[in-house]
Amino acid sequence: MAKKRIVIAVYVENKYGVLTRVTSMFTRRGFNIDTLAVGETEIPEYSRITISMSVDEIEQKQIIDQLNKLYNVRKVEVIDDEMGIRRELLLLKVKNNPETRSDVKDCVEAFRAKIVDYNAESLCLELTGDTNKINAMIDNMKPFGIIELCRTGVVAIERGPEGILSK
Repeated sequence: MAKKRIVIAVYVENKYGVLTRVTSMFTRRGFNIDTLAVGETEIPEYSRITISMSVDEIEQKQIIDQLNKLYNVRKVEVIDDEMGIRRELLLLKVKNNPETRSDVKDCVEAFRAKIVDYNAESLCLELTGDTNKINAMIDNMKPFGIIELCRTGVVAIERGPEGILSK
């Protein structure tokens, strides 16, 4: 069976140890998480864990079933490609020198990124977008000398007027 990349939103009680229990479930069953993002929701008593991973249909069903069995899990949703908005954040530090500065700035403009820190030796850039856009920016910056990069992993939300907790 073919594997596809999915994004799962897991609403959990905002309590100590819940993230460990959720991620341990993946470890115990041998599933690999590609990206993981966690944060408090619009309801402070709950956090949202956004997980992206590559699985087949059987594995997807197993994961959803197992997550729903966990005590502190309130709701689990797969964020569908058509009904979801997916984004990542990239912070990237690149070498700053007079020979390449204008090319770096052209790339920043083309990708609609922002320069968030500037000094004589480096530029720190911020970019949000889908995974392909983030990867393309990184590839375009490599020739200029990437010093450091940090990316959030995928966060996703469904389109429309309802929130996942209100369904």
